[in-house]
Amino acid sequence: MIRFEDVSVTYDGAAEPTVTGVDFEVPEGELVLLAGPSGVGKSTVLGAVSGLVPHFTGGTLRGRVTVAGRDTRTHRPRELADVVGTVGQDPLAHFVTDTVEDELAYGMESLGLAPEVMRRRVEETLDLLGLAGLRDRPIATLSGGQRQRVAIGSVLTPHPEVLVLDEPTSALDPAAAEEVLAVLQRLVHDLGTTVLLAEHRLERVIQYADRVVLLPAPGKPPVVGTPSEVMAVSPVYPPVVALGRLAGWSPLPLTVRDARRRAGALRERLTAHAATGTGAAPAEAAPTTPAAGTRAAPAAGTREPLARIPVPAPRGLGRAPAPDTSPDTTPGRRRLFRRGPAPAPEPGRPHIAELRALSVRRDGVQALRRVDLTVRPGETVALMGRNGAGKSTLLSSLVGLVAPTAGTVRVDGAVPHRTSPQELVRRAGLVPQDPRDLLYADTVGAECAAADRDAGAAPGTCRSLVSELLPGITDDTHPRDLSEGQCLALALAVVLTARPPLLLLDEPTRGLDYAAKARLVAVLRGLAAEGHAIVMATHDVELAAEIAHRVVLLAEGEVIADGPTAEIVVSSPSFAPQVTKILAPQRWLTVAEVREALA
Repeated sequence: MIRFEDVSVTYDGAAEPTVTGVDFEVPEGELVLLAGPSGVGKSTVLGAVSGLVPHFTGGTLRGRVTVAGRDTRTHRPRELADVVGTVGQDPLAHFVTDTVEDELAYGMESLGLAPEVMRRRVEETLDLLGLAGLRDRPIATLSGGQRQRVAIGSVLTPHPEVLVLDEPTSALDPAAAEEVLAVLQRLVHDLGTTVLLAEHRLERVIQYADRVVLLPAPGKPPVVGTPSEVMAVSPVYPPVVALGRLAGWSPLPLTVRDARRRAGALRERLTAHAATGTGAAPAEAAPTTPAAGTRAAPAAGTREPLARIPVPAPRGLGRAPAPDTSPDTTPGRRRLFRRGPAPAPEPGRPHIAELRALSVRRDGVQALRRVDLTVRPGETVALMGRNGAGKSTLLSSLVGLVAPTAGTVRVDGAVPHRTSPQELVRRAGLVPQDPRDLLYADTVGAECAAADRDAGAAPGTCRSLVSELLPGITDDTHPRDLSEGQCLALALAVVLTARPPLLLLDEPTRGLDYAAKARLVAVLRGLAAEGHAIVMATHDVELAAEIAHRVVLLAEGEVIADGPTAEIVVSSPSFAPQVTKILAPQRWLTVAEVREALA
């Protein structure tokens, strides 16, 4: 159905091809996963299937790409529209109409389908993707995850033979992601639809794939094979595979169920290590005595990503963090690999953020209902919940983008929606779901220089952060040429330049591969250790397990749970990380914790 024949793509002005030697075939009725680190050209490969590369993007495509026998070099995207349905990384760029129902019908209308057929398919898609309650909603009022489901639905209604999806679950909560992937699997198995998708959250999709096409590095030819074959050699792999590698399981498990069947001996080893005091204890045994702002000593040979960056302390940051003089009394614990302890309240030091009985109504929708929340310096809080629960609205209220309908919001003593942007940027910084909203310069270098000026920071501060988060990105790179994950990292560096005491992140790992996520985790841990408070809205349960001290669950705009990460996620079938599910009833959260315990 899809065939690549020795394809390479070189964009205008680029010295080297973005992808080269791409040669593989996707048979009819298969779901093929395109995997690889950020920036290796996955979106370029997907764009070549729909004809967007090179007809829309420009550049030179060498080799041949055929879809259902049509050569994409000679068939423009509109001539492939009846065969290929495409959803890109940015759902907003996909929409043409104003409401959900109109968007679902638009593609069929363009193809001239009969009204009765259109009506039936719209109803089917609304039910399949859980969109029936949003039928008449303006798209502009939807959450990021709801928009993503609408975008996917709009390409399902015309019933294309081929679906091309770029990060289709990146903004979806775990339950919604499972629903979307179940729909895709049903289309593949029952209707013979061919699906080619790229996804960084491999833990969500790997078990659904018939085959995996791995792009290992920029300009390198792909590796093609079954999921278990490719995961054995891949530089990117989900936690279930990481745990399998650590335990020496062969073949590697791809699902929690397979891993649980082999995990008996591993559970016994962990129990034995804990009993003898030679390893770290599970998550609930983490100490809580060190004071806020303390920092664990790094292991030998490791870097402290932010500790040596010369940045002037902005107003409102407070006093410098005290040195870490508290003893580590847990035998055998190497704290580098563990979540830092939750900070204890400091006498006389107020919360960095405080919400009291906060209610917000937006576009006729009650987004938040009497929310009470406090955040301490040095604390990392994960906001979780289904799409549309109010997470982004809560973050927006903390930077003054939305005013309370009722209740109060205070950030570092200020009322956000009544504080000037120049003053607020030194108190709180938000990285939104679409990081391009923060990027307006023509080059990365110009973006960094502007960030330094706006923050009053030393020249080169932003550039140093970019180097930490995005190794290999040059100053003359245009932000529009960056991948979604790279744009997010650049936007994060821009916000961090001002060193705000409160950092707000909306889906911070969207578009990031595992290596980029690890770099982000290192930066966030460093910030929390220095006393910065971090609040992140995320559907990435693995990220929450890795760094969050607290998890706050939202539903229908209300807080339904607020407590320590281990307590909240372990008890939730939807939000528990893979390691927790595999090693239950023991309360382990991450592969790093297990590795540390066995060392």
